[in-house]
Amino acid sequence: METSLLQGNGIGALPQFLTSLAIGLLIGLERERNPSAKAGLRTFALVALFGTMAALLAEKLDSPWLLIAGLLAVAGTIIAAYISKPSEPLRQAQDRENDPGTTTVIALVLCYGLGAMIWYGLAKLAVMLAIGVTALLYFKPELRGLSQKLTRRDLVAVLQFAVLTFIVLPILPDQNYGPYGAFNPHQAWLMVVLISGISLAGYAALHVVGTRYGAPLLGFFGGLVSSTATTMIYAKHGKSNPVMSNLAASVIVIASMVVLLRLLMVSAAVAYGALPSLLPVLAGGLLFGSMVALYNWRKMGKATELYIPETSNPAELHTAVGFGLLYVIVLLGSAWMADIAGSQGLYAVALASGLTDVDAITLSSLRLFNLGQLSEQQTVTAIALAVLANLAFKFGMVVFIGGWALARQVAIGFGAIACGVLLGLFAL
Repeated sequence: METSLLQGNGIGALPQFLTSLAIGLLIGLERERNPSAKAGLRTFALVALFGTMAALLAEKLDSPWLLIAGLLAVAGTIIAAYISKPSEPLRQAQDRENDPGTTTVIALVLCYGLGAMIWYGLAKLAVMLAIGVTALLYFKPELRGLSQKLTRRDLVAVLQFAVLTFIVLPILPDQNYGPYGAFNPHQAWLMVVLISGISLAGYAALHVVGTRYGAPLLGFFGGLVSSTATTMIYAKHGKSNPVMSNLAASVIVIASMVVLLRLLMVSAAVAYGALPSLLPVLAGGLLFGSMVALYNWRKMGKATELYIPETSNPAELHTAVGFGLLYVIVLLGSAWMADIAGSQGLYAVALASGLTDVDAITLSSLRLFNLGQLSEQQTVTAIALAVLANLAFKFGMVVFIGGWALARQVAIGFGAIACGVLLGLFAL
């Protein structure tokens, strides 16, 4: 920062120091609530100001060692405070919190660094980081409880998703290969990451929510994980327990509606240009399906027990790679069929692949739309046909597993969703 900021008795530097003071007060306010912490509101505010002042002097004197010396001084001071014998009330508070003071030491050092960042023109980033640090400190009980609930399989799933996103994705070439230039390794793996991320979020939310909020959220999160798996599990429960019939039908319909919502999210992220034409089709299915689901929910009495479907974690590596392979196969098949048989060939692929998975044909069609190999009308029609084929497949599953009594209840919701999709398609 130019020394001109220091002209006029240094008044030009006042905004930076005020921002540092605010950051220190924010973090210090949270630490003040912790009886085991040896640094509170005033200490954090002063350390943030000290960080800004050290950065100012280091720049003015062209001596970066001053900034490092200030950091060491802050760290040494707070460490010495914790090494010294604490008073009896403070010792008891530390025992209750099971906190040796490491968190406060790191937070104070971060506060000093944030103060220095403000002087070097990174005020916005410093404020964002300060809010994030404060949130991490404040939500300690919730984060601890969440970590204790995680099983080994959950941790493995998170690590696998991290490998897919931050190790594999960056090294893949972002170039088009193969016939029709339809295969892009980076884009294909990005679709794997996108679907795995959405499914992993639904999986986690389903197990966090549990049975506390009933069928709507079970259907919503079950649809995010796998609408097909949710349909299979609740069709089984609906047949074995007549009391569960209405509940099972509601969950199955809601899970299938979530597929439409998920496709809207994916389309907005992958091919925003196709969204205006795709929105009436998917929104029509959501609207008509919502009316039936709401009617079923109002007439449904309280069930004695809610079941959570046991589904495998969708972020597992073999599941993600399997989807990637299916995506590439459908992508190349769609391009080939569209080339040799026109739109009819593409629609045949959409109907066939939609029986088991809607995401692959959706992402493949959107990818071809971005490449200019599919028109907007063809893209929307292919996705709509895949949705209808998927509904037909799941309805057959309900008939086979749950019987006709449950199928008649599900047929109303599925029929409403299909009518909404068809009306939106015809409106184009």
